[in-house]
Amino acid sequence: MAKTSIPADIAALGFEEAMKELEIIVKQLEGGQVKLDQAVQHYERGTALKAHCESKLAEARTKVEKITGIGKTLGLEPASD
Repeated sequence: MAKTSIPADIAALGFEEAMKELEIIVKQLEGGQVKLDQAVQHYERGTALKAHCESKLAEARTKVEKITGIGKTLGLEPASD
Protein backbone atom coordinates (compact mmCIF):
# COMPACT_ATOMS: atom_id res chain seq x y z
CA MET A 1 0.00 0.00 0.00
CA ALA A 2 1.34 3.42 -0.98
CA LYS A 3 1.92 5.90 1.79
CA THR A 4 -0.34 8.94 1.52
CA SER A 5 1.26 12.36 1.71
CA ILE A 6 -0.65 14.48 4.20
CA PRO A 7 -1.03 18.16 3.23
CA ALA A 8 -0.02 20.70 5.87
CA ASP A 9 -3.57 21.99 6.34
CA ILE A 10 -4.76 18.47 7.20
CA ALA A 11 -1.72 17.74 9.39
CA ALA A 12 -2.63 20.80 11.45
CA LEU A 13 -6.09 19.39 12.25
CA GLY A 14 -6.90 17.57 15.44
CA PHE A 15 -8.40 14.08 15.25
CA GLU A 16 -11.97 15.22 15.85
CA GLU A 17 -11.75 18.01 13.28
CA ALA A 18 -10.34 15.66 10.65
CA MET A 19 -13.04 13.06 11.36
CA LYS A 20 -15.78 15.67 11.05
CA GLU A 21 -14.46 16.84 7.67
CA LEU A 22 -14.09 13.24 6.51
CA GLU A 23 -17.71 12.52 7.49
CA ILE A 24 -18.89 15.53 5.47
CA ILE A 25 -16.94 14.36 2.42
CA VAL A 26 -18.33 10.84 2.70
CA LYS A 27 -21.90 12.14 2.94
CA GLN A 28 -21.40 14.34 -0.12
CA LEU A 29 -19.91 11.48 -2.13
CA GLU A 30 -22.60 9.03 -1.04
CA GLY A 31 -25.32 11.55 -1.82
CA GLY A 32 -24.06 12.15 -5.34
CA GLN A 33 -23.96 15.88 -4.62
CA VAL A 34 -20.72 16.52 -6.49
CA LYS A 35 -19.54 16.40 -10.10
CA LEU A 36 -16.91 13.88 -11.16
CA ASP A 37 -13.90 16.24 -10.96
CA GLN A 38 -14.96 17.44 -7.52
CA ALA A 39 -15.62 13.85 -6.44
CA VAL A 40 -12.04 12.91 -7.35
CA GLN A 41 -10.72 15.88 -5.35
CA HIS A 42 -12.94 14.92 -2.40
CA TYR A 43 -11.72 11.33 -2.60
CA GLU A 44 -8.08 12.45 -2.58
CA ARG A 45 -8.68 14.75 0.41
CA GLY A 46 -10.67 12.05 2.15
CA THR A 47 -7.80 9.61 1.69
CA ALA A 48 -5.40 12.11 3.27
CA LEU A 49 -7.84 12.79 6.13
CA LYS A 50 -8.18 9.04 6.76
CA ALA A 51 -4.40 8.61 6.84
CA HIS A 52 -4.10 11.55 9.26
CA CYS A 53 -6.73 10.07 11.57
CA GLU A 54 -5.02 6.67 11.49
CA SER A 55 -1.72 8.36 12.35
CA LYS A 56 -3.30 10.22 15.29
CA LEU A 57 -4.81 6.97 16.57
CA ALA A 58 -1.45 5.19 16.28
CA GLU A 59 0.22 8.00 18.25
CA ALA A 60 -2.41 7.74 20.97
CA ARG A 61 -2.05 3.95 21.10
CA THR A 62 1.73 4.26 21.46
CA LYS A 63 1.34 6.75 24.32
CA VAL A 64 -1.12 4.49 26.14
CA GLU A 65 1.19 1.50 25.66
CA LYS A 66 4.09 3.47 27.13
CA ILE A 67 1.99 4.58 30.10
CA THR A 68 0.61 1.12 30.83
CA GLY A 69 3.73 -0.83 29.88
CA ILE A 70 1.75 -2.93 27.42
CA GLY A 71 4.32 -2.32 24.72
CA LYS A 72 7.02 -4.03 26.79
CA THR A 73 5.28 -6.90 28.53
CA LEU A 74 1.80 -7.00 26.98
CA GLY A 75 0.52 -6.22 30.49
CA LEU A 76 -0.31 -9.84 31.24
CA GLU A 77 -0.86 -10.79 34.87
CA PRO A 78 -1.75 -14.15 36.36
CA ALA A 79 -5.45 -14.65 37.00
CA SER A 80 -6.46 -14.40 40.64
CA ASP A 81 -9.07 -16.63 42.23
